[in-house]
Amino acid sequence: MRIIYTLSRYFVGSLFIFSGVIKINDPVGTQIKLEEYFQVFSSDFTSMFELFVPFSLYISVFLCCLEIVIGFALLLNFRMKITSSITLGLIIFFTFLTFYSAYFNKVTDCGCFGDAIKLTPWESFSKDIVLLIFSLLIYFLYSKVKDQKGLLPIKVLYDINFKNGFLIFITLVCLIISYSAINFLPFIDFRAYKVGNYIPNLMKPSEPLKYSYLMEKDGRTYEFETYPNNESYIFKEIKLLNPDAQPKITDYSIWNGDNDLTKESFLGNKLFIIIHDIDKIEISNKNEKEFITKLKALISNISFWVEPIFLTSSNPISFNNFIKRNRLDINLAYGDATVLKTMIRSNPGFFLMRNGTVKGKWHHNNFPDAQEILQKVNVAR
Repeated sequence: MRIIYTLSRYFVGSLFIFSGVIKINDPVGTQIKLEEYFQVFSSDFTSMFELFVPFSLYISVFLCCLEIVIGFALLLNFRMKITSSITLGLIIFFTFLTFYSAYFNKVTDCGCFGDAIKLTPWESFSKDIVLLIFSLLIYFLYSKVKDQKGLLPIKVLYDINFKNGFLIFITLVCLIISYSAINFLPFIDFRAYKVGNYIPNLMKPSEPLKYSYLMEKDGRTYEFETYPNNESYIFKEIKLLNPDAQPKITDYSIWNGDNDLTKESFLGNKLFIIIHDIDKIEISNKNEKEFITKLKALISNISFWVEPIFLTSSNPISFNNFIKRNRLDINLAYGDATVLKTMIRSNPGFFLMRNGTVKGKWHHNNFPDAQEILQKVNVAR
């Protein structure tokens, strides 16, 4: 019984830490996923969930930190009455979310492991069922195991003062990492738009897509590699045999009015100044003047070699007012809000491409230097 209890703690705790570390690397990504859930629940249950949307980033940081702290608490066998209860509560909550997503096809990616590991809704639900079983074992066995020291023969790990101090330290580290990721971009970029990626290639399948056809006849299901030329079979569904070959990017598109600028964006050197939403720009009115001054100086120093382009999903009237107010003479293009947030987790942010290859990304708090940009696109001044 002690071994089952201890191994359950190690399994659930390790998975919590792994999941939390991936997500705390990019709290804004978890924020976006939470907003998606809140909007779905607001539509399906009650509009009260809309109240949580403005606090999504804070909830994201709290959940990411909590996941890691609970993971370490499980490994350390720390105050298991409350730790096991919180663990079970979290797993029940996540199991409901993943089941709802899978059964009703509402949120196609739960974000369990951020952008690092993509799981289908049913895969996420299956993972949570396994975790639920082990969490129940922990919850019901912790009080029955007399010797709860576990399997690690390191005495200091059983000292309550060490445990308290260690978990406080882990909490502070989590908060520092999340603050840095929010204000200076994630440390590790797991997205398809990371530096070094050639975007046009990622918009194509890595190999020809292969399908099979599920057909029904006399109450039995048959699978064919080619569509059967037999009217006695009734079509049920088409099945993709090599889903890993699907394009990693399926929604990249930019435009201005009726002009599709997608292919043009892959030609030459382009510096996209991405502003997801001008009405939610992360620069205060007090700092806007300084930002515009630096932006104009940057553009003046690179425009001969690199084309600057505003890229936004904002309301055109609001964005044009921003351009006129600051007397900016920069080409403008529009894109989908989700795509722009995937490209860069900063509003505004800078996204540099050379002939379709991502060469650099900068948060507005880490304003790029003209010389750095020119070096990344192999231009010598």
